[in-house]
Amino acid sequence: MLDKKVQPHIQLSNDLAVDKVLLPGDPARVERLKKWLDDPKELAFNREYRSLIGSYKGTSILVMSTGMGGPSTGIGVEELANISVKYAIRIGSCGALQPEMKIGDLLVATAAVRDEGTTKAYMEEIYPAVPDYQLLSNIKQALETNHFPYHFGLVRSHDSFYTDKEASIDAYWSNKGIWGADMETSSLFVIGGLRGMRTASILNVVVTADGDLESDINKFVNTEEKVMEGENHQIKVALEALASIT
Repeated sequence: MLDKKVQPHIQLSNDLAVDKVLLPGDPARVERLKKWLDDPKELAFNREYRSLIGSYKGTSILVMSTGMGGPSTGIGVEELANISVKYAIRIGSCGALQPEMKIGDLLVATAAVRDEGTTKAYMEEIYPAVPDYQLLSNIKQALETNHFPYHFGLVRSHDSFYTDKEASIDAYWSNKGIWGADMETSSLFVIGGLRGMRTASILNVVVTADGDLESDINKFVNTEEKVMEGENHQIKVALEALASIT
Protein backbone atom coordinates (compact mmCIF):
# COMPACT_ATOMS: atom_id res chain seq x y z
CA MET A 1 0.00 0.00 0.00
CA LEU A 2 1.33 3.40 -0.94
CA ASP A 3 2.33 5.84 1.77
CA LYS A 4 0.16 8.91 1.22
CA LYS A 5 2.05 11.11 3.67
CA VAL A 6 2.47 14.57 2.14
CA GLN A 7 6.06 15.78 2.10
CA PRO A 8 6.39 19.04 4.08
CA HIS A 9 8.08 21.23 1.48
CA ILE A 10 7.21 19.91 -1.97
CA GLN A 11 3.65 19.08 -0.80
CA LEU A 12 3.52 15.84 -2.83
CA SER A 13 2.89 12.26 -1.76
CA ASN A 14 3.48 8.71 -2.94
CA ASP A 15 0.00 8.29 -4.36
CA LEU A 16 1.20 10.09 -7.51
CA ALA A 17 2.83 6.78 -8.48
CA VAL A 18 5.39 8.46 -10.77
CA ASP A 19 9.10 7.68 -10.82
CA LYS A 20 10.45 10.20 -13.36
CA VAL A 21 10.91 13.94 -12.79
CA LEU A 22 12.20 16.98 -14.63
CA LEU A 23 13.79 19.58 -12.35
CA PRO A 24 13.90 23.17 -13.60
CA GLY A 25 15.21 25.70 -11.12
CA ASP A 26 12.77 28.51 -11.94
CA PRO A 27 9.10 27.98 -10.98
CA ALA A 28 8.11 30.00 -14.06
CA ARG A 29 9.63 27.30 -16.26
CA VAL A 30 7.11 24.81 -14.89
CA GLU A 31 4.33 26.81 -16.52
CA ARG A 32 6.19 26.81 -19.84
CA LEU A 33 6.59 23.04 -19.67
CA LYS A 34 2.83 22.46 -19.82
CA LYS A 35 2.75 22.67 -23.61
CA TRP A 36 5.14 19.71 -23.84
CA LEU A 37 2.94 17.30 -21.89
CA ASP A 38 -0.33 15.55 -22.55
CA ASP A 39 -3.03 16.22 -19.95
CA PRO A 40 -0.88 18.42 -17.68
CA LYS A 41 -2.24 18.89 -14.17
CA GLU A 42 -1.03 21.42 -11.62
CA LEU A 43 -0.20 19.80 -8.30
CA ALA A 44 1.33 22.15 -5.72
CA PHE A 45 3.14 25.45 -5.32
CA ASN A 46 4.81 25.85 -1.94
CA ARG A 47 7.85 28.08 -1.44
CA GLU A 48 10.10 27.48 -4.48
CA TYR A 49 8.57 24.08 -5.27
CA ARG A 50 6.00 24.31 -8.06
CA SER A 51 4.89 21.03 -9.59
CA LEU A 52 2.70 19.48 -12.26
CA ILE A 53 2.22 16.03 -13.74
CA GLY A 54 1.48 14.92 -17.28
CA SER A 55 2.62 12.40 -19.87
CA TYR A 56 5.03 12.36 -22.77
CA LYS A 57 4.77 9.60 -25.36
CA GLY A 58 2.78 7.59 -22.86
CA THR A 59 5.28 8.03 -20.01
CA SER A 60 4.14 9.73 -16.81
CA ILE A 61 6.38 12.70 -16.01
CA LEU A 62 6.49 14.83 -12.88
CA VAL A 63 7.84 18.37 -13.22
CA MET A 64 9.01 20.27 -10.13
CA SER A 65 11.04 23.43 -9.68
CA THR A 66 13.87 23.35 -7.15
CA GLY A 67 14.50 27.06 -6.65
CA MET A 68 18.02 28.45 -6.66
CA GLY A 69 21.01 26.80 -5.02
CA GLY A 70 22.09 23.61 -3.33
CA PRO A 71 20.05 23.72 -0.10
CA SER A 72 16.64 23.99 -1.78
CA THR A 73 17.66 21.45 -4.42
CA GLY A 74 18.79 19.03 -1.72
CA ILE A 75 15.53 19.33 0.19
CA GLY A 76 13.54 18.77 -2.98
CA VAL A 77 15.58 15.70 -3.95
CA GLU A 78 15.23 14.18 -0.47
CA GLU A 79 11.46 14.56 -0.53
CA LEU A 80 11.18 13.27 -4.10
CA ALA A 81 13.10 10.17 -3.03
CA ASN A 82 10.60 9.76 -0.19
CA ILE A 83 7.77 9.51 -2.74
CA SER A 84 9.63 6.89 -4.80
CA VAL A 85 11.04 9.00 -7.63
CA LYS A 86 13.89 7.05 -9.26
CA TYR A 87 14.95 9.16 -12.27
CA ALA A 88 15.65 12.91 -12.16
CA ILE A 89 17.00 15.24 -14.84
CA ARG A 90 17.86 18.84 -14.05
CA ILE A 91 17.01 21.31 -16.82
CA GLY A 92 18.67 24.50 -15.64
CA SER A 93 20.94 27.30 -16.78
CA CYS A 94 24.68 27.81 -16.57
CA GLY A 95 27.47 30.22 -17.28
CA ALA A 96 29.96 29.05 -19.90
CA LEU A 97 33.62 28.72 -18.96
CA GLN A 98 34.99 27.72 -22.38
CA PRO A 99 35.13 30.15 -25.35
CA GLU A 100 33.49 27.88 -27.95
CA MET A 101 30.20 27.77 -26.03
CA LYS A 102 27.40 29.99 -27.33
CA ILE A 103 24.19 31.31 -25.80
CA GLY A 104 21.54 28.60 -26.13
CA ASP A 105 24.04 25.75 -26.42
CA LEU A 106 23.39 22.78 -24.13
CA LEU A 107 25.94 21.48 -21.65
CA VAL A 108 25.45 17.93 -20.37
CA ALA A 109 27.28 17.49 -17.08
CA THR A 110 29.59 14.47 -17.00
CA ALA A 111 30.49 15.24 -13.35
CA ALA A 112 30.45 18.22 -11.01
CA VAL A 113 32.98 20.02 -8.84
CA ARG A 114 31.45 20.19 -5.36
CA ASP A 115 32.34 23.84 -4.69
CA GLU A 116 29.27 24.41 -2.50
CA GLY A 117 28.26 23.74 1.05
CA THR A 118 25.21 21.51 0.79
CA THR A 119 26.87 18.23 -0.20
CA LYS A 120 29.64 18.72 2.36
CA ALA A 121 26.96 18.32 5.02
CA TYR A 122 26.34 14.81 3.62
CA MET A 123 29.69 13.40 2.53
CA GLU A 124 33.40 14.09 2.55
CA GLU A 125 34.73 15.98 -0.47
CA ILE A 126 36.37 12.85 -1.90
CA TYR A 127 32.90 11.44 -2.69
CA PRO A 128 32.17 11.97 -6.43
CA ALA A 129 29.32 13.97 -7.91
CA VAL A 130 28.46 12.00 -11.05
CA PRO A 131 25.37 11.35 -13.21
CA ASP A 132 23.81 8.06 -14.25
CA TYR A 133 25.30 6.39 -17.34
CA GLN A 134 21.92 5.20 -18.68
CA LEU A 135 20.48 8.72 -18.62
CA LEU A 136 23.64 10.11 -20.24
CA SER A 137 23.32 7.57 -23.04
CA ASN A 138 19.65 8.43 -23.58
CA ILE A 139 20.46 12.15 -23.58
CA LYS A 140 23.23 11.73 -26.14
CA GLN A 141 20.90 9.79 -28.43
CA ALA A 142 18.24 12.51 -28.21
CA LEU A 143 20.80 15.25 -28.89
CA GLU A 144 22.12 13.50 -31.97
CA THR A 145 18.65 12.70 -33.28
CA ASN A 146 17.54 16.33 -32.98
CA HIS A 147 20.84 17.93 -34.10
CA PHE A 148 20.89 20.45 -31.26
CA PRO A 149 24.18 22.24 -30.44
CA TYR A 150 25.65 20.62 -27.33
CA HIS A 151 28.76 19.90 -25.27
CA PHE A 152 29.56 17.20 -22.73
CA GLY A 153 31.83 18.29 -19.90
CA LEU A 154 32.58 18.94 -16.26
CA VAL A 155 30.66 21.62 -14.37
CA ARG A 156 31.35 23.53 -11.17
CA SER A 157 28.48 23.98 -8.72
CA HIS A 158 28.90 26.93 -6.37
CA ASP A 159 27.05 29.13 -3.88
CA SER A 160 27.47 32.75 -5.05
CA PHE A 161 27.26 35.15 -8.00
CA TYR A 162 28.58 38.42 -6.66
CA THR A 163 31.77 37.94 -4.67
CA ASP A 164 34.69 40.26 -5.41
CA LYS A 165 36.63 37.33 -6.90
CA GLU A 166 34.19 35.94 -9.47
CA ALA A 167 36.30 36.77 -12.53
CA SER A 168 39.43 35.17 -11.14
CA ILE A 169 37.46 32.15 -9.89
CA ASP A 170 35.96 31.58 -13.33
CA ALA A 171 39.37 31.96 -14.98
CA TYR A 172 40.88 29.44 -12.58
CA TRP A 173 38.26 26.75 -13.26
CA SER A 174 38.23 27.45 -16.99
CA ASN A 175 41.97 26.77 -17.06
CA LYS A 176 41.32 23.47 -15.26
CA GLY A 177 39.03 22.27 -18.06
CA ILE A 178 35.66 23.00 -16.44
CA TRP A 179 32.97 23.78 -19.02
CA GLY A 180 30.26 25.55 -17.07
CA ALA A 181 29.09 26.85 -13.72
CA ASP A 182 25.75 26.41 -11.98
CA MET A 183 24.48 26.13 -8.40
CA GLU A 184 22.51 22.87 -8.26
CA THR A 185 24.04 19.99 -10.24
CA SER A 186 26.39 18.66 -7.58
CA SER A 187 23.61 18.57 -4.97
CA LEU A 188 21.39 16.60 -7.35
CA PHE A 189 24.16 14.14 -8.18
CA VAL A 190 25.38 13.54 -4.64
CA ILE A 191 22.10 13.52 -2.70
CA GLY A 192 20.22 11.75 -5.48
CA GLY A 193 22.95 9.12 -5.65
CA LEU A 194 22.92 8.58 -1.91
CA ARG A 195 19.16 8.06 -2.04
CA GLY A 196 19.23 5.58 -4.91
CA MET A 197 18.10 7.96 -7.65
CA ARG A 198 19.48 8.01 -11.20
CA THR A 199 20.28 11.60 -12.11
CA ALA A 200 21.50 13.81 -14.95
CA SER A 201 21.83 17.52 -15.62
CA ILE A 202 21.27 19.36 -18.92
CA LEU A 203 22.24 23.02 -18.72
CA ASN A 204 21.32 25.87 -21.07
CA VAL A 205 24.12 28.39 -21.61
CA VAL A 206 22.85 31.86 -20.63
CA VAL A 207 26.21 33.61 -20.10
CA THR A 208 29.18 33.19 -22.45
CA ALA A 209 32.72 32.85 -21.19
CA ASP A 210 33.49 36.44 -22.25
CA GLY A 211 30.08 37.78 -21.26
CA ASP A 212 29.08 40.10 -18.45
CA LEU A 213 27.17 38.29 -15.70
CA GLU A 214 24.73 41.06 -14.81
CA SER A 215 23.79 42.09 -18.36
CA ASP A 216 23.52 38.51 -19.61
CA ILE A 217 21.37 37.46 -16.64
CA ASN A 218 19.07 40.41 -17.36
CA LYS A 219 18.72 39.18 -20.96
CA PHE A 220 17.87 35.75 -19.58
CA VAL A 221 15.13 37.15 -17.35
CA ASN A 222 13.70 38.97 -20.38
CA THR A 223 13.50 35.67 -22.32
CA GLU A 224 16.10 36.55 -24.94
CA GLU A 225 15.51 34.53 -28.10
CA LYS A 226 18.55 32.24 -28.08
CA VAL A 227 18.09 31.42 -24.40
CA MET A 228 14.51 30.38 -25.00
CA GLU A 229 15.57 28.26 -27.95
CA GLY A 230 18.07 26.50 -25.70
CA GLU A 231 15.39 25.98 -23.07
CA ASN A 232 13.10 24.32 -25.60
CA HIS A 233 15.97 22.11 -26.75
CA GLN A 234 16.82 20.95 -23.23
CA ILE A 235 13.20 20.19 -22.43
CA LYS A 236 12.83 18.11 -25.60
CA VAL A 237 16.04 16.18 -24.89
CA ALA A 238 15.19 15.54 -21.25
CA LEU A 239 11.68 14.31 -22.07
CA GLU A 240 13.02 12.01 -24.78
CA ALA A 241 15.64 10.64 -22.38
CA LEU A 242 13.07 9.86 -19.70
CA ALA A 243 10.59 8.37 -22.18
CA SER A 244 13.36 6.08 -23.50
CA ILE A 245 13.95 4.38 -20.15
CA THR A 246 13.06 0.70 -20.33
